Amino acid sequence: MKVPDIKVTPPGPRAKEIIERDRSYIATTTKSAPVVVKRASGSIVEDVDGNILIDFAAGISVLNIGHAHPKVVEAISRQASQFTHFAGTDFYYEIQATLAERLGKITPGKHRKKVFFGNSGTEANEAAIKVAKSHTKRQMFLAFLGAFHGRTQGALSLTASKAKQRAGFFPTMPGVVHVPYAYCYRCPYKLTYPSCDLYCANIIEDVYMKTVAPPEDLAGVFVEPVQGEGGYIVPPPGWMDRIAKIAKDHGALLIDDEVQSGLGRTGKMWAIEHSDAVPDILTMAKSLGGGLPIGAAVYPADMDFKESGKHSNTFGGNPVACAASLATLDVIEEEGLVARSAKIGEHLAKRLDEMAERYEFIGDRRGLGMMQATEFVMDKHSKKPDPKRRDAIEKDAYQHGLILLPCGDSAMRYIPALNIPRDVLDAGLDVLEECFKRAAT
Repeated sequence: MKVPDIKVTPPGPRAKEIIERDRSYIATTTKSAPVVVKRASGSIVEDVDGNILIDFAAGISVLNIGHAHPKVVEAISRQASQFTHFAGTDFYYEIQATLAERLGKITPGKHRKKVFFGNSGTEANEAAIKVAKSHTKRQMFLAFLGAFHGRTQGALSLTASKAKQRAGFFPTMPGVVHVPYAYCYRCPYKLTYPSCDLYCANIIEDVYMKTVAPPEDLAGVFVEPVQGEGGYIVPPPGWMDRIAKIAKDHGALLIDDEVQSGLGRTGKMWAIEHSDAVPDILTMAKSLGGGLPIGAAVYPADMDFKESGKHSNTFGGNPVACAASLATLDVIEEEGLVARSAKIGEHLAKRLDEMAERYEFIGDRRGLGMMQATEFVMDKHSKKPDPKRRDAIEKDAYQHGLILLPCGDSAMRYIPALNIPRDVLDAGLDVLEECFKRAAT
């Protein structure tokens, strides 16, 4: 099979028809490229007009093991034939306990843990808010500019990625203070690492805790070890450890949002493992279910709610999603995908670096493992963001058989499945480079 193979420029006639129906009947959300899928396998997508495309978006990092992995499909089918729902927050079934026990073992820290299951990363972060407030008896949180933790009113109070995500929804949950993230390419303090001595972390104690974030009221610090929607921003060495120490020194919990960066995406099982920090609460979702909706907040057993009914839901830990999750974890382990993410991620980064050297409109290449991005600028000297060029490249890419997703103000993320074949990865990168060539003319 030729990959990619474009028979009619997307969106084709069948795709256009479906897109119009979508716009008529489905709520306006965050639709990106007009790619209408018919079927998908691994890292290959066939659209409704017969086009064959390479997937570098992986369902927003949901499909770390690719589309329709046979082991996940089999696990879903087997569980669905037994029972599809039994309200695991009110009754019991073994597969939920098995998954919770496994998550406790593979997350950082040797202490005994408990797990709250939801259906998304947002729900996992909402649970983390409640666990933190319940345990510390404090009400405030520290989060970071550029952060994305969800869109419900509680999680939205932590999110600070794009103004339009918050516009019109005030007030959200009160008590959240945002500080700048460690964005070295665009340091808000105009400093340079390492001579800055991690000023962007130190300022939390030096300024914020003395003014607007009294530590005695601070329940926790929400942080993405690599910012996702904010632009795939990787903090410098030592920053995460410093943030963890600040939280610990003041009795606040370190809440690690691994919804997009977890489960091998960065070349470690969890992105925070690129540091020595051990989170108090870790949240996950996206790739946890191998394509099915499931999220989880993992925390020390002694932080658990002290009475039944303090927090619950209906569909959390759904048995079919649990089966898919266990199969996904098996695939990650059996196929060595964490190590492969690190190794093939080096190749991905190398090719992106080579492109960055050739094109004046690529200001920065950053990432860890298979969580990579390039930031588009007017020119390397001014660093002025160029979202129009980024968006034009995204369109050119899907029209030539490569599915991409933007992030941040002017960045593009590259997040193929961790088991993407090397030749398919290179074919996608070849399409990308041709797009860059056309954008340069």
